[in-house]
Amino acid sequence: MSFSSLPGSFSSSSSVHPLQPYGWDAEWEAEFAPFAEQGLLPGRVARVDRGLCDVITPAGTVRADTEFVVPRDPMKVVCTGDWVAVDPDGGTPRYVRTYLPRRTAFVRSTSSKRSEGQILAANVDHAIIAVPLTGDLDLGRIERFLALAWESGAQPLVVLTKADLVPDAVTLSYLVQDVETAAPGVPVLTVSAATGDGIDVLAAVAAGGTSVLLGQSGAGKSTLANALLGEDVMDVQATRDVDGKGRHTTTTRNLLALPGGGVLIDTPGLRGVGLWDAQTGVGQVFAEIEELASRCRFHDCAHTAEPGCAVLAALDSGTLSERRLESYRKLMRENQWIVAKTDARMRAELRRDWKRKGAEGKAAMEAKRGRWA
Repeated sequence: MSFSSLPGSFSSSSSVHPLQPYGWDAEWEAEFAPFAEQGLLPGRVARVDRGLCDVITPAGTVRADTEFVVPRDPMKVVCTGDWVAVDPDGGTPRYVRTYLPRRTAFVRSTSSKRSEGQILAANVDHAIIAVPLTGDLDLGRIERFLALAWESGAQPLVVLTKADLVPDAVTLSYLVQDVETAAPGVPVLTVSAATGDGIDVLAAVAAGGTSVLLGQSGAGKSTLANALLGEDVMDVQATRDVDGKGRHTTTTRNLLALPGGGVLIDTPGLRGVGLWDAQTGVGQVFAEIEELASRCRFHDCAHTAEPGCAVLAALDSGTLSERRLESYRKLMRENQWIVAKTDARMRAELRRDWKRKGAEGKAAMEAKRGRWA
């Protein structure tokens, strides 16, 4: 069966494919061609829930079982945003037979002790990081989100929500400057779903592909999603009087087509945002430190007490903040540890490094004792 003869598909004379609003393009069509020959339907996963998923196909949204695509590797399970091949009409239940290779994937480490990665969204173009302006800004958390966003292959965007609750424009500008310092090269946008400020700019960004909406519980993600959709699709709960924060409402990742174009994946609030093999992403978030490090006298400089360290020189001159450097060190250590837990060679290298540093420290202490004796 050719692709053009599938139910709900388009012929060469058609101008718009039924899945085009959900991100379907010529490259996806070429990837799917072998499965079209088998009579399978293309579709995009809109939601996954307990081994079943909602798949948007040319024939409409169908409920499909993922039994045949449940590998041992949690990084290869079907997730929201995947493009899949499903059984055509007539199968009860329908099954997802496979998914197409992902272009991008937003991944974090799980909170389990098994050191596993968890895919939050697949085939994403923009990672929208929602940060509420109802409390103190956690710049370290923003940097953590950004590292994962850059690593995913998506373009990050920081959205400061609930801007209407900031008392004055001067305070708001200082908050924006603080975030811009923590997010070099990343657009920072202030929005208010209550007043509509900034929503049009955000909608224009989201229209350019698939966006995933990320942030902690109470960041206003569901309210923001409703503002972009132009209707109350996502449930929203009232804010708490004690701190003005929202409550956790979204429990699954949902893919939604936006009226102005583009696709939005709304996600539950994230309490933990562990890194997962994100060294490149961390380097991009702290690009100024990486550039300084390239000028250090020693190529393996640890930026602690080495002579000729350009990073420490920038710290002393005030061009680099202590908070920024400590955040960089923390994320690099965490990422190295995560990689080492899943990479035997890396574990061995870490042990050798720890032993070397321990020996150096011991020698330094003995030298001091000798001088004091």
